[in-house]
Amino acid sequence: MDASNQLILLIGTLLLLSIFAGMVSTRVGAPLLVVFLALGMLAGENGPGGILFSDFQAAYTIGSAALAIILFEGGMRTPISQFRQAGLPAFVLATVGVGLSAGIVAGAIAPFSHNWVQALLMGAIVASTDAAAVFGLMRQNKVDIHKRVRATLEVESGLNDPMAIFLTLLLVTILAPNSEGAVNVGPIPFFLLQMVGGAAFGAAGGFALRGILRRIDIEAGLYPIFTLAGALMVFGAAQSVHASGFLAIYLVGLLVGHQRSKAHAGIERFLDAFAWLAQIALFLMLGLLVTPASLVEYLGPALWVALVLMFVARPLATALCLLPFRFNWREVIFVSWVGLRGAVPIFLAIVPVLAGAPGGMAYFSVAFVVVVLSLLVQGWTLAPLARLLHLTVPAEPPPPARFDIDLPGTVEGENAVSGYAVSPNSAILARADGALTLPGDAKVLMLLREGVALGPNAAATLVPGDYLLIRADAAYMGQIDRLFGPKSTRIADPDALLGEFTIDGSRTLDDFGKLYGVPIPEGSGGLTIATYLAEKLATLPTVGDRVRMGPIDLIVKTVEEDRIIEVGIDLEPERPPAGMERWAKITRVLREGFRFRHNRQ
Repeated sequence: MDASNQLILLIGTLLLLSIFAGMVSTRVGAPLLVVFLALGMLAGENGPGGILFSDFQAAYTIGSAALAIILFEGGMRTPISQFRQAGLPAFVLATVGVGLSAGIVAGAIAPFSHNWVQALLMGAIVASTDAAAVFGLMRQNKVDIHKRVRATLEVESGLNDPMAIFLTLLLVTILAPNSEGAVNVGPIPFFLLQMVGGAAFGAAGGFALRGILRRIDIEAGLYPIFTLAGALMVFGAAQSVHASGFLAIYLVGLLVGHQRSKAHAGIERFLDAFAWLAQIALFLMLGLLVTPASLVEYLGPALWVALVLMFVARPLATALCLLPFRFNWREVIFVSWVGLRGAVPIFLAIVPVLAGAPGGMAYFSVAFVVVVLSLLVQGWTLAPLARLLHLTVPAEPPPPARFDIDLPGTVEGENAVSGYAVSPNSAILARADGALTLPGDAKVLMLLREGVALGPNAAATLVPGDYLLIRADAAYMGQIDRLFGPKSTRIADPDALLGEFTIDGSRTLDDFGKLYGVPIPEGSGGLTIATYLAEKLATLPTVGDRVRMGPIDLIVKTVEEDRIIEVGIDLEPERPPAGMERWAKITRVLREGFRFRHNRQ
């Protein structure tokens, strides 16, 4: 009994220390994940805590559950719009990019290991990136980056774990064919089982779970628990048939997160807290599992792998994968550099240890050092690099306070009822006529003023403190959000991040060229500036998109419903370095070739 009480005391103490250490690290900009790892090591066998923990099987089980929860929460908070903006490049990075990174790392260490399978296994283990590491640091440093770049990194890191896990399991099976859980089918059937099976489980489980959530009526506090339990059940079911449970649970999160319901806000808050708990527990456990004294002999190989990964493998794989897409040289550099490694490589390094593969502990030790180096070197330079490359954008205004109500009998996306608070700086109060004009068939159901329920007609004149219940289809919610959001839709830009001055996107290029003396591209004179930008971008526009036109840059400044409204002008845009200038020319030639062949077909 005393031992149980001491264990509870130890767990509570470590969690509190992790939170306090995180508060301190935030002030100095240190990566939180490194702090959690360091605390685990201090509590471990070689640290003052002296805790002996070497159960790799328990670590694998705990790590699987923790990663599943982290991926589920990541899917929940990933808007579907991010897939429209960056789904294809992120998918290519998460599949082809992981394979290329693993292959390049393997090529760098194969001459020393004299075994290509072992070299490929090391490459596969360290190939995946960590969204929590990247965006945790972004939040710490209060850095907002270009939406498409952010979406690419976030979606990639959610999708690349299954690819890295597939490669790791396949290569471990080759090295240790008689181990428990060995793959008994060929590489291609196993790949299809992992990816297609994982996607099928995720889609079926996600649609089923969101359907059940709309229909059941339970205590408010049970909705988050029910949701997490359902997601973990899908994860376990997929894993039990050797499909990718990690891909499945990420897709479940995407589908459930896309549905708004009366329980949605509570589910999000619960999962955010639970994901933090899973992340802290995972890194503390991994810190406990490692013995610092045993890392010394692997520092040389680990440093070599980290250098190759950060400066060769990831940049080259990123450049090749983003070649067919319209990413400029700044974005390519940034995406290449911020592929931070997190818990997944250390977790994957447990697999060869459990399988009894040759050199199992070497994989674990090297992966651990690579993750720490990546978090320290890339993590501390992430925010300065974003500013240096001019990929930061001014912070968007916060969304209005909105509460979605799930009424019985309503069809998803139709006739949704939401509550809006009218704040002193709501845009609706800035209108000259003060009239509330709602889009489409949206209607005011009731207005609450000073605790008194009034009819819809009272909404003709609104005052701060009013609260409205509005019924509308989901398609109009974005427009209604803007009505009750901040007065000014223009993003504050004190550092001229989006250009030195602003023009209306509806103006023609002819007018713009005559007024400012800028040469207009041949055949483009009749186009509006917004249309010209949209054609050049060839993708959904986002704030911060840049297009070079002669000596200036046109920058997307304001977007509404995928339409460019305002454009910033940068009179002195920076030129790419010599190497990236050549890269830009090569990509232009290749893209023109792709376009020529497409037009001929």
